[in-house]
Amino acid sequence: MTTENFNILFVQAKNRTNKKNQSPLYCRITLNGIRKQFSTGIHIESIYWNSKKQLVLKTHKTASLYNSLLDNIKSKINNAYGVLKLEDNVFTIEDILDKYQGKEIKKKENILSYYKQYLFKIKKLVGLELKESTYNKFVYVGNHLEAFLKWKFRKTDFPLEELSLQFLDDFDYFLKIEKKQSQITINKTIQRLRTPIKQAISEGYLDRDPFILHKAKTVRKTVIFLTTEELKTFEETVFQQKRLSTIQDLFIFCCYTGLAYNEMAHLEKQNIQIGFDSINWIQMKREKTQRQISIPILPKAQEIIEKYSTDSNHIFPPISNQKFNSYLKEIADITGIEKRLTHHIARKTFASTVLLFNDVPMEIVSELLGHSNMVITQESYGKVVQKKVSEAIKNLAEKLK
Repeated sequence: MTTENFNILFVQAKNRTNKKNQSPLYCRITLNGIRKQFSTGIHIESIYWNSKKQLVLKTHKTASLYNSLLDNIKSKINNAYGVLKLEDNVFTIEDILDKYQGKEIKKKENILSYYKQYLFKIKKLVGLELKESTYNKFVYVGNHLEAFLKWKFRKTDFPLEELSLQFLDDFDYFLKIEKKQSQITINKTIQRLRTPIKQAISEGYLDRDPFILHKAKTVRKTVIFLTTEELKTFEETVFQQKRLSTIQDLFIFCCYTGLAYNEMAHLEKQNIQIGFDSINWIQMKREKTQRQISIPILPKAQEIIEKYSTDSNHIFPPISNQKFNSYLKEIADITGIEKRLTHHIARKTFASTVLLFNDVPMEIVSELLGHSNMVITQESYGKVVQKKVSEAIKNLAEKLK
């Protein structure tokens, strides 16, 4: 069978003639200009082989048997080629030979193509077990990957099986130089890229993780929070404008509960429940991790809940995160707090000034913050604990003088 890019040809290796004046017949396959050949097991005198008609002449005593064998080889190869064509996947000449010989063919795919298939799958999970914002983050990674392939390789795609640690290092460099991403953002981008790669391994496209030796570059985090004095100043300042006064209350509430913006904004009356200790607890799921959080409500937080209690099911009036942070900037200017205040600093203040500085153990802090594991808490607040230890040692040193 001969097509535009595929051909099967039997050739005699006359340069390998044995003592009986017989030469081996080989089957040569050509696909898109690439050749591969293997022995048919037939040895024959050159006078009995008709290369033009691709058959053994009838004058040979076993011509019928040999020609039947050659037809069978050709038929099986054509069948292997046809099956691979019908599967509509990228395949090579080695795949045709493997299919013909009954070997298992390793799946082949390109990274961008596979990534887009992954996006198609997870899009169906939006609203079920995946948030739209999380899905969009994976979309952004796909856009960066596509831009990287054009920038680095001048190609629209790249074979999955050729992925290496160098590929990831180059991608890291591209995100830093061309996309101006910070290292912490780069680490998140690469983390999301590796998710479908692990799936590709499980589906047989890769034998092993090509990025197994990759280590995310260390990012030293500085936890910014209000000190005891700053928190007191924030609480005691009187604001004439209602919008600033409201933000003051909501920020203080989060300083004593550790709620992130989404949880604060969606806090409902049904989330306030009396616990086993006869005090009110916040019971809800954290949107970011989908972990159940249980937070005992401290007196100052309870006062604010009661202050904003209305007939509405929601505890607090609606306000966007953007406006919230904008008003906090005004409050920082008025109070003289020389820190870039954002809603998230309230959460950090809860963990640091309210909990850790009051001797609450790290594992309890991790539980109250709804972190997925203790490592996250330790990495973020380890230095806060060191600072407290340092202060305790200084006080001890003073006493021992």
